[in-house]
Amino acid sequence: MATIAPPYRPSSPGFPPVDTSRHSDGSAIAVTLRFAPFAFILGLCTPVLEIDGESIPAYWGRVVQSVNLGEHHVHVHLPYLFPSRIGAAETTVVAVPGRTVELEYRAPLLSFLPGALGTPPQRYPGAVAAAALLAVAVTLVICGCVGFVLNAGG
Repeated sequence: MATIAPPYRPSSPGFPPVDTSRHSDGSAIAVTLRFAPFAFILGLCTPVLEIDGESIPAYWGRVVQSVNLGEHHVHVHLPYLFPSRIGAAETTVVAVPGRTVELEYRAPLLSFLPGALGTPPQRYPGAVAAAALLAVAVTLVICGCVGFVLNAGG
């Protein structure tokens, strides 16, 4: 499924202007790469961003890449210990003259899930499962503490 470029807003606060020095048509792809704050270990990983199979220098935050007109394949994943690649996500977008295609990538909350890549805003994949696992862990800790107190008192 191709995403058509939304209107480029050069006066948008917080977004740098598109670098049009490499292409005269001013088309670009901007990918905002994010991870959940409590998944801070992902901050140590450098995301891998590929456009049409070509590796683009990426980092957490907004990455803008000038592109030619037409359809482009965008792929993002994170190198990790085990498994070696997590959060793989991809999409196809169409670049039109003078516009920037805005995409957002969200890393998954559980390493075996794919990431989310598409038009913003995206949700963190695995949020419900991560919340359920956290609730189970907290419940087990509370039950263990209560059991310890009752056992020590009797």
